[in-house]
Amino acid sequence: MPLLCLGLSHRTAPVEVRERHAFPPSRMGEALAALRDYEAVREAIMLQTCGRLEFYAEVDDYEQGIAQLKSFLLNFRHAALEYDLESYLYTLLGAEAAEHLLRVATGLDSMLVGEAEILGQVKDAYVQAQRGASLGPTLHRLFREALRAGKTARSTTRIGSSSLSLATAAVEAARAQRGTLTGAAVVLAGAGKMGRTTLRRLREEGVSRVVVANRTLAHARDLVESLDLGEPLALGALEPALAAADVLITSTGSAEFILTKAMLEAARRDERPLVIVDLAVPRDVDPEVTSLPGVTLIDVDGLRPVIEERLDVRREAIPDVEAIITRSLDRFVRWYDARFALPAIASLAQKAEAIRAAELERLFARCPEMTQREREQIISMSRTIVSKLLHSAITSLREEAELSVR
Repeated sequence: MPLLCLGLSHRTAPVEVRERHAFPPSRMGEALAALRDYEAVREAIMLQTCGRLEFYAEVDDYEQGIAQLKSFLLNFRHAALEYDLESYLYTLLGAEAAEHLLRVATGLDSMLVGEAEILGQVKDAYVQAQRGASLGPTLHRLFREALRAGKTARSTTRIGSSSLSLATAAVEAARAQRGTLTGAAVVLAGAGKMGRTTLRRLREEGVSRVVVANRTLAHARDLVESLDLGEPLALGALEPALAAADVLITSTGSAEFILTKAMLEAARRDERPLVIVDLAVPRDVDPEVTSLPGVTLIDVDGLRPVIEERLDVRREAIPDVEAIITRSLDRFVRWYDARFALPAIASLAQKAEAIRAAELERLFARCPEMTQREREQIISMSRTIVSKLLHSAITSLREEAELSVR
């Protein structure tokens, strides 16, 4: 099975490595187009989240395909690296790659087991590949199977139970640092899906003083109005809001830091405590801010302790989800293996039909006295005979194809 997954994730690489290899959403189409130029790569999908960057591909040859994907990852948009990228990468082949995607889509491979966001991110990757014309029949089938498994897991098991999400973990981490969020002045940077979830969670927490900053002011305004909480602010005007902030939670899609040490110094905070939770990858906040008095910075990897405390119920659902994965993987592998028998099956069916038609023509030519009713009965009987004879032959071809590929 010339299917593979090449990637790095929260399990293999720290956030400072993951962010170096993150692709801005605006360049995703360009990246997929570039992937199509690699001759060993037949089809490819790029799955990117705050916790992973993975390439799923069907290739002509494993060794050549892996080498070309690594070359793409190193050369597409990155300068020389001061670390060995190979030490952070993992490669999964064939059915292992398919099973891994199923584990990702069902939330079992997430830092936050059962996270709600991952299924939407898998769907986004699938849609991007469709738009980028890098999707073929194999990955189309695999990703449809993964999306189906993810939906089934969330609707029939407790893998998504409780309100735990990265946004919830961020709010709880901020509360743990301060002791309470009551009366706290919060700045929320980013008005996307994560920002919306975070603002909703802040409202549940009873926070009433929130500034929502976004690069597009209209989006910040829409979010504030939809949840009836907070004040909108252009991201470029963030510095004044920082002067009064007790908590900053950020989740923008910026390729560069939106908050630096110099910006915090300019805010003249007089060493008042500031808790920053950075959910973005690439990171929004320069780690140098921690050298300032009173500043606590928690990045997405730093949320692990908060997450671990809340996962017991979801872990109980893991065996049920793994059963869904097993069934989904079996369906995909059977479909994939059977593809190799299809040309032979089609050829056999065409040849059988040609023989049947020719013999009937000769029979009818020798027996012109047959009525139309008799001819129709003979035609029907001949089709039944050919179909029954082909059934066993086609079944054998499919079974041999599956065995030969494995």
